[in-house]
Amino acid sequence: MNTPKTRRVLSLSTLFPNPAQPRFGIFVARSLEALQRDTQWDVTVINPIGLPPVALGRYRELAAAAHDSEDFGIRVHRPVFRLIPKIGGRLNPALIARAVLPLVRQLHAQNPFDLVDAQFFYPDGPAAMMIARDLGLPFTVKARGSDIHHWGARRYGRDALLKTARAASGVLAVCKALADDMAMLGMEREKIRVHYTGLDRDLFRPMDHAGLRARLAQTFDVPLTNDDLLLVTVGALIERKGQALVIKALAHLPKGRLLLIGKGEDRASLLALARDVGVADRVHMLGSLDPAVLPPLLSAADAMVLPSASEGLANAWIEALACGTPIVITDAGGAREVVTTPDAGVIVARNCRAVREGIELVTARPRSPEKVAAAVDEFSWAANGRALAAYYDTLV
Repeated sequence: MNTPKTRRVLSLSTLFPNPAQPRFGIFVARSLEALQRDTQWDVTVINPIGLPPVALGRYRELAAAAHDSEDFGIRVHRPVFRLIPKIGGRLNPALIARAVLPLVRQLHAQNPFDLVDAQFFYPDGPAAMMIARDLGLPFTVKARGSDIHHWGARRYGRDALLKTARAASGVLAVCKALADDMAMLGMEREKIRVHYTGLDRDLFRPMDHAGLRARLAQTFDVPLTNDDLLLVTVGALIERKGQALVIKALAHLPKGRLLLIGKGEDRASLLALARDVGVADRVHMLGSLDPAVLPPLLSAADAMVLPSASEGLANAWIEALACGTPIVITDAGGAREVVTTPDAGVIVARNCRAVREGIELVTARPRSPEKVAAAVDEFSWAANGRALAAYYDTLV
């Protein structure tokens, strides 16, 4: 669709794919891609790359990724800002604003923006506030979950979140539950609009089960059979996502086999746990996968299990349901806004026994993939982009 462009938004997002992290913040990219493709808004992305004074290890790859490009149909600028890993969190908003302002002023002089947008509440939100003030423009900021729960638990982070929310022309949240959490933190609830995530409906859909597990077994070198109770967990390998609970539950599910999709700092400890509880031969680490690989894995699974400690509204929930796979999740973030019927799955307490019982409950009752997928009928990136455009229109 070649929609005439009549308005321009400058979107600041530390959460955005780059050559070193091609899946990082992919949901932000898809949302802005739909906004650019289908609406009257022309999008420019500033994706600041934080690097310490000496870029070693993983920062070396990030340094090489810090260059401008055309991605998702959008011009993406990647200026570098200096950071102090682990301890420099309170400094990052000002450091980002200082690093990007010369570029932003140049871009604005060449072709003025109408709005400044932050796609993550911290550090992006306070930095966007400084940039918008310099340009004399309104700004908006979106909350996604961890940005509120993590930074809101720190005094300086909470103060920065509240100051940003007060100054913003508009505030978004990915679900109603997160909007309520933001209000509990001290933000004005009436100012917060809910903007649900999108979904690639051409990609994420139920796939025919016939021969699917055999093909996946060969592709991933995993001994899958049709008799297995196949469980999939999609998410970063970190404590908050709760993979350890699923592994412990697996010890009481003799036919269970678990595919862990994602990477993270807990990989080694999760493998050690699997050995300790005697299920190492039934736990398979598949790493970070391209989205095109996910639908057959999800479609082949009996359940997608993700016992998170906190969430906004997890894309993994929506993608699993779209593939016809019920979910077993904890009462985190927007869980109750997604699991609205028994066909969608169950919400359980965050402990090993409850996770196991949830898996048994969901997998004991056959349900058609089409009924499961109906739970997310309203999700699409096109709808997400249109909703974002309509919201932006109210701010300028």
